[in-house]
Amino acid sequence: MPFLLCCFSLGKLMGNSFLRKLFPALRRKSFLAWQIEITTRCPLSCRMCIRQGLPEWEKADMSLSDFRKLVPYFNDVETVILQGWGEPLLHNDLIPFIGAAKGERPGRRSPSVGFVTSGKGLDARYSSELIDAGLDFIGFSFAGSSAETHEAIRVNSDFRELITAIHEFNELKQRKGTVQPRTHMVYLMLRDNLHDIPNLPRLARDIGIREIFLVNLIHATTPWQDSQRVFSCNDKVDAHDILSETEARAREVGVHLKFPSLTANETLLCDENPLRNVYISVTGDISPCVYLYPPSTPRFKRIFCGQEHEVRRVSFGNILKKDIGRIWDSTGYQEFRDQVRCRVQSAGKILFSSFLLADNEGRAATSPLQEPPVSCRTCHKMLGV
Repeated sequence: MPFLLCCFSLGKLMGNSFLRKLFPALRRKSFLAWQIEITTRCPLSCRMCIRQGLPEWEKADMSLSDFRKLVPYFNDVETVILQGWGEPLLHNDLIPFIGAAKGERPGRRSPSVGFVTSGKGLDARYSSELIDAGLDFIGFSFAGSSAETHEAIRVNSDFRELITAIHEFNELKQRKGTVQPRTHMVYLMLRDNLHDIPNLPRLARDIGIREIFLVNLIHATTPWQDSQRVFSCNDKVDAHDILSETEARAREVGVHLKFPSLTANETLLCDENPLRNVYISVTGDISPCVYLYPPSTPRFKRIFCGQEHEVRRVSFGNILKKDIGRIWDSTGYQEFRDQVRCRVQSAGKILFSSFLLADNEGRAATSPLQEPPVSCRTCHKMLGV
């Protein structure tokens, strides 16, 4: 049987219950990702952080004993992200967390485990422990390709220290003879750091990183943050030449570059995907995504397209007190997901109706999309950016 046909046939046959029993490790897991907040503490004072506009910040760490209560559920999770609104490297039990998440699971695949970090405090010893623990991926946050730009935005960060730590981390991987964990660069695009973006590919190449993710500022809590958004809610932002130049430079040095849309367009399902992803706060509260449960007051501020809104934190239960199945199937959580699901389905109905119900002049009949959940209506993620 030709190789491609063999692969295709196996994918088709995986729907067969006999093969699912025969190859349990290849079963589709129910959850794509669980993002677990292990700490809300951070040594930096980044200007784009939501803490700048949410002064009542709850500083806390998740205990190792509480984290171990989550581990049995990981059999049904593809990826575990050990990060919320804090710096993972600050947690004294980060290495045991990784070990627990990557533990042996007879007949099941361990989840992919990783996080994004500022790199603050990452020395040779810590790097070695992270690699040996079996970490799958680690992203390093940048706000500039120069010390001047980066440190002006990520206050209390040391650019040279970060560059050295990443370079030594990747060299240590080579000495240990492993490609894991995969390293990538996460660059938050702001109007104040757009000019630094074209230099990122060469910088990444030089420190051993082959993948760059450019991301938008989603949750703004101060006027400065809102003014720094690279995307616009109403018109296009003139940054495409910069991104095109960066793409060309990335190809030249063999670095993969991925960036989001800069034009706001209503999206059906945001990439947080609450249908298959879960966010768990440092206290164990279950929420559809990280932007709906900051460690602040029950009502928090959010600036959406220039207008300030007050949003209530969303939690459907506490996983340290109740089984995830009961939380997932609770009435409130099901209603939330049904709104998301109906929105996606309504788009298909509109498209189908546009063919069937067009008038004599060929104009398509239209109807509005199903509204997303109330808490999502003032989130920039719903604009597809």
